[in-house]
Amino acid sequence: MDSISRRTFFKAAGAAAATAVAGAHAASKPSPAARQEAYIFFNNEEARFIEAAVERLIPADETGPGARDAGVPFYMDKQLGGAWGAGERLYRSGPWQPGTPTQGYQLPFTPAELFRNALRGIRSDLSKAGRPAFAKLSPQDQDAYLKSLETGNADLSGVPANVFFESLLGLTIEGYFSDPVYGGNKDMVAWKMIGFPGAYASYYDLVDQHGIKFTRAPVSLSENGGGMIHLHPDIPATGTRGGR
Repeated sequence: MDSISRRTFFKAAGAAAATAVAGAHAASKPSPAARQEAYIFFNNEEARFIEAAVERLIPADETGPGARDAGVPFYMDKQLGGAWGAGERLYRSGPWQPGTPTQGYQLPFTPAELFRNALRGIRSDLSKAGRPAFAKLSPQDQDAYLKSLETGNADLSGVPANVFFESLLGLTIEGYFSDPVYGGNKDMVAWKMIGFPGAYASYYDLVDQHGIKFTRAPVSLSENGGGMIHLHPDIPATGTRGGR
């Protein structure tokens, strides 16, 4: 939330985030993307918060579309509604004690529980303050509220505000730069913006060429159906798999 330009931020962090995620894992009126696909995890009120919040974290500008139109809310929805959201690989047996920053996540909640509880806490917090729902706040007030989450430790139904903000920001960045097969980065807009080639499985025809700019369009894991990527007329298609 510091005041750095969107372009500078993407150049510094975007390529690294895209590489890691690609292979692994405003108003109340719904966005065009929201009208084309149904949410499986978020209810209507939660979806309105998420759509508005991610758009403030990565807003649309002359560089490219914002997080909402890039499909980030649907990336989050699929992750939280799936095995990862259910804490498939999380240790869940306790004991639950406050940890140091170097010990990482120490709460008993699955990712899905963390988001559901925190979003409930945010609704209650705004209501008690006599304020409208987050999606109905002005962009400036939305930014101020997100900043208060980032820097505070208010209790959001058992979730510290700063822990929720860190999770929200992390998933927003992941969704913006992930392979489109996971729901975000619609039409590979983020990859095109930073020049990331995507899921090419081989650069066989370029191995002996040096100092040239790679100008091919980015490729998703879903290219050509079933994860089959055709790299070159003389190279057989390669099967790929990916998942969080």
